[in-house]
Amino acid sequence: MSTQSEPTGSTLTREQILAALGTLSDELGKQGVMGEVCLFGGTVMVLAFTARLTTKDVDALFQPTGTIRELARRIAEEQHLPANWLNDGVKGFVSTRHETTAGNLPQFPHLRLTMPVPEYLLAMKCMAARLGGTAGEPSDVSDITFLLRHLKLKSAKETLDLVGQYYPASRIPVKTQYLVEGLFEEGKV
Repeated sequence: MSTQSEPTGSTLTREQILAALGTLSDELGKQGVMGEVCLFGGTVMVLAFTARLTTKDVDALFQPTGTIRELARRIAEEQHLPANWLNDGVKGFVSTRHETTAGNLPQFPHLRLTMPVPEYLLAMKCMAARLGGTAGEPSDVSDITFLLRHLKLKSAKETLDLVGQYYPASRIPVKTQYLVEGLFEEGKV
């Protein structure tokens, strides 16, 4: 059996994401539907900030859910993308206090793209606080560092206060506090 479904080593480039989203827009247009996709995580880092070259998948919330899910499945087959290239697994991590913006995201005729405001994206990345460590394990450290610089935050306290604006203090993991404090103590910000 062919392994064409993941020719990119399970990563998606900016060009692949834009091609897939462009096709999604075209297919929605053929159905007379306007879609909305709120992008999260690595995709925002790739498309809006050009802070990295690839991402594992496109974490998003989207409407109309069923239509987009079906079209994404077909696009995955046609463009030889991972089956879950577009997924809504992030929905379990979204704060009720989140804000979105169109930011620097490209727009399509039948697909409106949005993303969390940078402050909220930083809060989400801090809540996940994935450190990586071995090859293939995701890490949020470089994204957090980028966003801290982008937002011009000056201290761990300022950063943790910002995270607290989106998530209850009781839900903020201890590892988040240690990671943020370490980034400032080590002069990485």
